[in-house]
Amino acid sequence: MPLSPQARALLDMVYRVGAPRFHELSVAQARHSFQKLLFAFRPEAPAVASVTEVPMARPDGSALLARFYRPFAAHRDDVLGLLIYYHGGGWCVGDVESYDVLCRELANASGCAVLSVDYRLAPEHPFPAAVVDARLAFEWAADQADLLGIAPGRIALGGDSAGGNLSIVTALGLRDAGGVQPRFLLLAYPSTEILGARPSRERYGDGYFLDRESLTWFFERYLPDGETEDWRASPLRAASLSGLPAMLLMTAECDPLIDECLAFAERVRAEGGTVEHLPVAGMVHGFLPLGKFFAEASDTVRAAAQALRRALED
Repeated sequence: MPLSPQARALLDMVYRVGAPRFHELSVAQARHSFQKLLFAFRPEAPAVASVTEVPMARPDGSALLARFYRPFAAHRDDVLGLLIYYHGGGWCVGDVESYDVLCRELANASGCAVLSVDYRLAPEHPFPAAVVDARLAFEWAADQADLLGIAPGRIALGGDSAGGNLSIVTALGLRDAGGVQPRFLLLAYPSTEILGARPSRERYGDGYFLDRESLTWFFERYLPDGETEDWRASPLRAASLSGLPAMLLMTAECDPLIDECLAFAERVRAEGGTVEHLPVAGMVHGFLPLGKFFAEASDTVRAAAQALRRALED
Protein backbone atom coordinates (compact mmCIF):
# COMPACT_ATOMS: atom_id res chain seq x y z
CA MET A 1 0.00 0.00 0.00
CA PRO A 2 1.17 3.62 -0.38
CA LEU A 3 2.24 5.81 2.50
CA SER A 4 -0.49 6.40 5.05
CA PRO A 5 -1.99 9.92 5.00
CA GLN A 6 -0.33 10.66 8.34
CA ALA A 7 3.04 9.47 7.07
CA ARG A 8 2.64 11.68 4.01
CA ALA A 9 1.77 14.62 6.27
CA LEU A 10 4.88 14.02 8.37
CA LEU A 11 7.11 13.85 5.30
CA ASP A 12 5.57 17.05 3.94
CA MET A 13 6.62 18.76 7.18
CA VAL A 14 10.09 17.21 7.18
CA TYR A 15 10.79 18.13 3.55
CA ARG A 16 9.20 21.55 3.57
CA VAL A 17 10.85 24.05 1.25
CA GLY A 18 14.02 25.50 2.70
CA ALA A 19 14.40 23.07 5.61
CA PRO A 20 17.88 21.55 5.83
CA ARG A 21 18.12 17.82 5.34
CA PHE A 22 19.28 15.78 8.29
CA HIS A 23 22.69 15.02 6.80
CA GLU A 24 23.28 18.74 6.30
CA LEU A 25 23.20 19.37 10.05
CA SER A 26 26.01 19.32 12.58
CA VAL A 27 25.93 16.57 15.19
CA ALA A 28 24.59 18.99 17.81
CA GLN A 29 21.91 20.25 15.44
CA ALA A 30 20.95 16.71 14.45
CA ARG A 31 20.56 15.68 18.08
CA HIS A 32 18.44 18.73 18.82
CA SER A 33 16.28 18.15 15.73
CA PHE A 34 15.72 14.48 16.61
CA GLN A 35 14.78 15.34 20.17
CA LYS A 36 12.36 18.05 19.01
CA LEU A 37 10.65 15.57 16.68
CA LEU A 38 10.12 12.99 19.41
CA PHE A 39 9.00 15.55 21.98
CA ALA A 40 6.49 17.02 19.52
CA PHE A 41 4.90 13.74 18.41
CA ARG A 42 5.13 11.40 21.39
CA PRO A 43 2.01 10.80 23.54
CA GLU A 44 1.48 12.18 27.02
CA ALA A 45 3.61 10.39 29.59
CA PRO A 46 1.61 7.81 31.57
CA ALA A 47 2.26 7.37 35.28
CA VAL A 48 4.36 4.40 36.36
CA ALA A 49 5.04 3.00 39.83
CA SER A 50 8.58 4.38 39.97
CA VAL A 51 11.36 5.85 37.84
CA THR A 52 14.96 5.58 39.04
CA GLU A 53 18.15 6.93 37.50
CA VAL A 54 20.67 4.07 37.58
CA PRO A 55 24.49 4.37 37.28
CA MET A 56 26.44 1.30 36.15
CA ALA A 57 30.21 1.34 36.66
CA ARG A 58 32.45 0.78 33.66
CA PRO A 59 35.88 -0.81 34.15
CA ASP A 60 37.56 2.58 33.59
CA GLY A 61 35.63 4.13 36.49
CA SER A 62 33.13 6.09 34.39
CA ALA A 63 29.41 5.45 34.65
CA LEU A 64 26.95 4.11 32.11
CA LEU A 65 23.62 5.72 32.97
CA ALA A 66 20.18 4.22 32.53
CA ARG A 67 16.61 4.91 33.60
CA PHE A 68 14.69 2.14 35.35
CA TYR A 69 10.88 1.94 35.23
CA ARG A 70 8.57 -0.29 37.23
CA PRO A 71 5.06 -0.55 35.80
CA PHE A 72 2.12 1.20 37.42
CA ALA A 73 0.43 -2.03 38.56
CA ALA A 74 3.57 -3.49 40.16
CA HIS A 75 3.79 -3.88 43.92
CA ARG A 76 7.03 -3.15 45.76
CA ASP A 77 7.84 -6.83 46.34
CA ASP A 78 6.86 -8.15 42.88
CA VAL A 79 9.68 -9.88 41.01
CA LEU A 80 9.28 -8.77 37.41
CA GLY A 81 10.56 -9.59 34.00
CA LEU A 82 12.83 -6.93 32.51
CA LEU A 83 13.15 -5.31 29.10
CA ILE A 84 16.52 -3.67 28.51
CA TYR A 85 15.80 -0.99 25.90
CA TYR A 86 18.34 0.59 23.55
CA HIS A 87 17.01 3.71 21.83
CA GLY A 88 17.23 4.45 18.13
CA GLY A 89 19.07 7.26 16.40
CA GLY A 90 21.78 5.82 14.18
CA TRP A 91 24.20 5.40 17.13
CA CYS A 92 24.68 9.20 16.91
CA VAL A 93 21.46 10.84 18.14
CA GLY A 94 18.65 9.97 20.55
CA ASP A 95 18.62 9.76 24.32
CA VAL A 96 16.83 8.28 27.30
CA GLU A 97 14.71 11.39 27.84
CA SER A 98 13.33 11.34 24.29
CA TYR A 99 12.28 7.69 24.75
CA ASP A 100 10.80 8.20 28.21
CA VAL A 101 7.17 7.92 27.08
CA LEU A 102 7.74 4.81 24.96
CA CYS A 103 9.46 3.03 27.86
CA ARG A 104 6.66 3.99 30.24
CA GLU A 105 4.09 2.63 27.77
CA LEU A 106 5.98 -0.63 27.33
CA ALA A 107 6.35 -1.08 31.09
CA ASN A 108 2.67 -0.50 31.87
CA ALA A 109 1.27 -2.51 28.98
CA SER A 110 3.59 -5.49 29.48
CA GLY A 111 3.72 -5.55 33.27
CA CYS A 112 7.52 -5.75 33.00
CA ALA A 113 10.21 -3.43 34.28
CA VAL A 114 12.17 -1.46 31.66
CA LEU A 115 15.81 -0.37 31.81
CA SER A 116 16.44 2.33 29.19
CA VAL A 117 20.17 2.59 28.45
CA ASP A 118 22.01 5.86 27.75
CA TYR A 119 24.78 4.23 25.74
CA ARG A 120 27.65 6.29 24.37
CA LEU A 121 27.10 8.01 21.02
CA ALA A 122 29.28 8.58 17.98
CA PRO A 123 31.21 10.46 16.73
CA GLU A 124 32.60 11.22 20.20
CA HIS A 125 32.47 7.50 21.01
CA PRO A 126 32.52 5.49 17.76
CA PHE A 127 32.12 1.74 17.31
CA PRO A 128 32.37 -0.40 19.36
CA ALA A 129 31.61 1.85 22.37
CA ALA A 130 27.83 1.40 22.05
CA VAL A 131 28.27 -2.37 21.72
CA VAL A 132 30.37 -2.47 24.88
CA ASP A 133 27.78 -0.42 26.80
CA ALA A 134 24.89 -2.58 25.58
CA ARG A 135 26.61 -5.74 26.83
CA LEU A 136 27.50 -4.09 30.15
CA ALA A 137 23.85 -3.15 30.73
CA PHE A 138 22.72 -6.76 30.40
CA GLU A 139 25.47 -8.18 32.58
CA TRP A 140 24.91 -5.52 35.25
CA ALA A 141 21.13 -6.05 35.30
CA ALA A 142 21.50 -9.82 35.58
CA ASP A 143 24.02 -9.40 38.38
CA GLN A 144 21.88 -6.84 40.22
CA ALA A 145 18.57 -8.68 39.78
CA ASP A 146 17.78 -8.68 43.50
CA LEU A 147 18.40 -4.95 43.76
CA LEU A 148 16.13 -4.25 40.78
CA GLY A 149 13.43 -6.73 41.80
CA ILE A 150 13.66 -8.62 38.52
CA ALA A 151 14.25 -12.25 37.58
CA PRO A 152 17.63 -12.79 35.84
CA GLY A 153 16.14 -15.58 33.74
CA ARG A 154 13.37 -13.30 32.44
CA ILE A 155 15.29 -10.54 30.65
CA ALA A 156 14.51 -9.34 27.14
CA LEU A 157 16.58 -7.08 24.92
CA GLY A 158 14.87 -4.56 22.69
CA GLY A 159 15.25 -1.43 20.66
CA ASP A 160 14.42 0.41 17.48
CA SER A 161 16.74 0.96 14.51
CA ALA A 162 20.28 1.28 15.93
CA GLY A 163 18.90 0.02 19.24
CA GLY A 164 17.55 -3.07 17.51
CA ASN A 165 21.01 -3.62 16.07
CA LEU A 166 22.53 -3.41 19.57
CA SER A 167 19.95 -5.91 20.85
CA ILE A 168 20.87 -8.47 18.20
CA VAL A 169 24.61 -7.95 18.58
CA THR A 170 24.39 -8.22 22.37
CA ALA A 171 22.39 -11.44 22.11
CA LEU A 172 24.96 -12.93 19.71
CA GLY A 173 27.82 -12.04 22.04
CA LEU A 174 26.04 -13.51 25.05
CA ARG A 175 25.23 -16.67 23.10
CA ASP A 176 28.92 -17.15 22.37
CA ALA A 177 29.93 -16.40 25.97
CA GLY A 178 27.47 -18.79 27.65
CA GLY A 179 26.07 -17.96 31.07
CA VAL A 180 22.80 -16.06 31.58
CA GLN A 181 20.99 -15.49 28.28
CA PRO A 182 18.19 -13.11 27.27
CA ARG A 183 14.85 -14.82 26.84
CA PHE A 184 13.42 -12.62 24.10
CA LEU A 185 14.29 -9.95 21.51
CA LEU A 186 11.94 -7.05 20.75
CA LEU A 187 13.13 -5.50 17.49
CA ALA A 188 11.69 -2.50 15.65
CA TYR A 189 13.11 -2.03 12.13
CA PRO A 190 16.67 -2.92 13.25
CA SER A 191 19.77 -2.12 11.24
CA THR A 192 21.16 -5.55 10.35
CA GLU A 193 23.62 -4.72 7.56
CA ILE A 194 25.58 -1.50 7.03
CA LEU A 195 26.26 -1.81 3.30
CA GLY A 196 22.91 -3.17 2.17
CA ALA A 197 22.27 -3.42 -1.56
CA ARG A 198 18.75 -4.84 -1.59
CA PRO A 199 15.96 -3.07 -3.54
CA SER A 200 14.39 -1.24 -0.59
CA ARG A 201 17.57 0.83 -0.15
CA GLU A 202 16.87 2.38 -3.56
CA ARG A 203 13.07 2.25 -3.47
CA TYR A 204 12.78 4.19 -0.20
CA GLY A 205 16.15 5.94 -0.20
CA ASP A 206 14.90 9.40 -1.09
CA GLY A 207 11.90 11.19 0.40
CA TYR A 208 10.92 8.60 3.01
CA PHE A 209 12.51 10.23 6.08
CA LEU A 210 15.62 8.02 6.36
CA ASP A 211 17.36 9.17 3.18
CA ARG A 212 20.41 7.40 1.76
CA GLU A 213 22.52 10.48 2.58
CA SER A 214 21.34 10.31 6.20
CA LEU A 215 22.27 6.63 6.38
CA THR A 216 25.75 7.49 5.13
CA TRP A 217 25.96 10.34 7.69
CA PHE A 218 25.23 7.90 10.51
CA PHE A 219 27.48 5.10 9.26
CA GLU A 220 30.50 7.34 8.67
CA ARG A 221 30.31 8.71 12.19
CA TYR A 222 29.66 5.37 13.88
CA LEU A 223 32.28 3.52 11.80
CA PRO A 224 35.04 6.03 11.04
CA ASP A 225 37.49 3.18 10.40
CA GLY A 226 35.10 1.46 7.99
CA GLU A 227 34.32 -1.70 10.00
CA THR A 228 31.24 -2.40 7.88
CA GLU A 229 31.87 -6.15 7.64
CA ASP A 230 32.32 -6.66 11.40
CA TRP A 231 29.33 -8.69 12.62
CA ARG A 232 29.09 -6.39 15.65
CA ALA A 233 28.11 -3.63 13.22
CA SER A 234 26.35 -5.81 10.63
CA PRO A 235 24.87 -8.86 12.39
CA LEU A 236 23.78 -10.32 9.05
CA ARG A 237 27.53 -10.90 8.56
CA ALA A 238 27.75 -13.15 11.64
CA ALA A 239 28.96 -16.66 10.88
CA SER A 240 25.89 -18.10 12.62
CA LEU A 241 22.52 -16.72 13.71
CA SER A 242 21.50 -19.94 15.42
CA GLY A 243 20.78 -20.02 19.12
CA LEU A 244 19.23 -16.58 19.34
CA PRO A 245 16.19 -16.04 21.60
CA ALA A 246 12.71 -16.00 20.12
CA MET A 247 11.95 -12.55 18.75
CA LEU A 248 9.29 -10.16 17.54
CA LEU A 249 10.39 -8.23 14.45
CA MET A 250 8.39 -5.09 13.67
CA THR A 251 8.92 -3.50 10.26
CA ALA A 252 7.76 -0.35 8.48
CA GLU A 253 6.59 -0.86 4.91
CA CYS A 254 8.26 2.27 3.46
CA ASP A 255 11.67 1.84 5.05
CA PRO A 256 14.98 1.58 3.18
CA LEU A 257 16.10 -1.02 5.76
CA ILE A 258 13.10 -3.35 5.40
CA ASP A 259 14.73 -5.79 2.98
CA GLU A 260 17.68 -6.31 5.34
CA CYS A 261 15.23 -6.83 8.21
CA LEU A 262 13.40 -9.51 6.24
CA ALA A 263 16.69 -11.13 5.17
CA PHE A 264 17.70 -11.31 8.82
CA ALA A 265 14.39 -12.96 9.77
CA GLU A 266 14.66 -15.45 6.91
CA ARG A 267 18.15 -16.44 7.94
CA VAL A 268 17.26 -16.79 11.64
CA ARG A 269 14.39 -19.10 10.73
CA ALA A 270 16.59 -21.10 8.36
CA GLU A 271 19.05 -21.62 11.21
CA GLY A 272 16.39 -22.89 13.60
CA GLY A 273 15.25 -19.70 15.31
CA THR A 274 11.76 -18.35 15.99
CA VAL A 275 10.69 -15.01 14.51
CA GLU A 276 7.24 -13.45 14.77
CA HIS A 277 6.95 -10.73 12.13
CA LEU A 278 4.66 -7.73 12.58
CA PRO A 279 4.61 -5.67 9.36
CA VAL A 280 3.14 -2.18 9.69
CA ALA A 281 1.67 -0.93 6.43
CA GLY A 282 2.14 2.63 5.19
CA MET A 283 4.73 3.56 7.82
CA VAL A 284 8.22 5.02 7.55
CA HIS A 285 11.36 4.23 9.52
CA GLY A 286 11.26 5.73 13.01
CA PHE A 287 7.50 5.74 13.57
CA LEU A 288 7.36 3.73 16.81
CA PRO A 289 7.87 6.53 19.42
CA LEU A 290 5.52 8.92 17.58
CA GLY A 291 2.23 7.69 19.00
CA LYS A 292 0.70 11.16 19.28
CA PHE A 293 0.91 11.44 15.48
CA PHE A 294 0.54 7.82 14.32
CA ALA A 295 -2.28 5.58 15.52
CA GLU A 296 -0.23 2.74 14.02
CA ALA A 297 2.53 3.49 16.52
CA SER A 298 0.23 3.10 19.51
CA ASP A 299 -1.18 -0.13 18.06
CA THR A 300 2.33 -1.47 17.50
CA VAL A 301 3.46 -0.57 21.02
CA ARG A 302 0.49 -2.48 22.44
CA ALA A 303 1.27 -5.51 20.28
CA ALA A 304 4.94 -5.36 21.31
CA ALA A 305 3.98 -5.18 24.98
CA GLN A 306 1.66 -8.16 24.67
CA ALA A 307 4.43 -10.20 23.03
CA LEU A 308 6.82 -9.14 25.79
CA ARG A 309 4.33 -10.13 28.48
CA ARG A 310 3.88 -13.59 26.96
CA ALA A 311 7.61 -14.11 26.51
CA LEU A 312 8.58 -13.11 30.06
CA GLU A 313 5.85 -14.88 31.96
CA ASP A 314 6.98 -17.30 34.68
